[in-house]
Amino acid sequence: MAHFAKISEDNEVLLVLAFNDKDMLDENGNESELIGQKYLEKHHNWPAHLWIQTSCNTNGGKHTKGKEAFRGNFAGIGLIWDPDNKIFLRKKPFPSWIKDIPNASWKSPIGDAPVFTEEQIEQNKQYPQTWSYQWNELNQTWDLINFKIS
Repeated sequence: MAHFAKISEDNEVLLVLAFNDKDMLDENGNESELIGQKYLEKHHNWPAHLWIQTSCNTNGGKHTKGKEAFRGNFAGIGLIWDPDNKIFLRKKPFPSWIKDIPNASWKSPIGDAPVFTEEQIEQNKQYPQTWSYQWNELNQTWDLINFKIS
């Protein structure tokens, strides 16, 4: 089963289709993205170059079956196609965030959120509350937020 993302001129994923692999085989029986694109253009009235093959086995820059990752993430409606790096990404969450190409994702300019301390972990076990780090775009910091559960 082959999967293709229909993208807009602005590189946003509009739709993802699955179709039979036989519709994208070349004369030697090898899978060809170009043939798949031409097939989709003919049958779905959308330009061939705006159909991009994707893999349902790829997420976060890794292949779920240990093979080579294909296009960063499985395309989904609303994701963005990055033609320079040939990966699908979620939309940029904050203006300051930068692309993490190997993981096909975004990261803050100061890295990942801090790890919870042992004290915070123990408090979460003892009291009905949830701790979370939230990105603060204005201060460019990870802020610790305590959401009390009633």
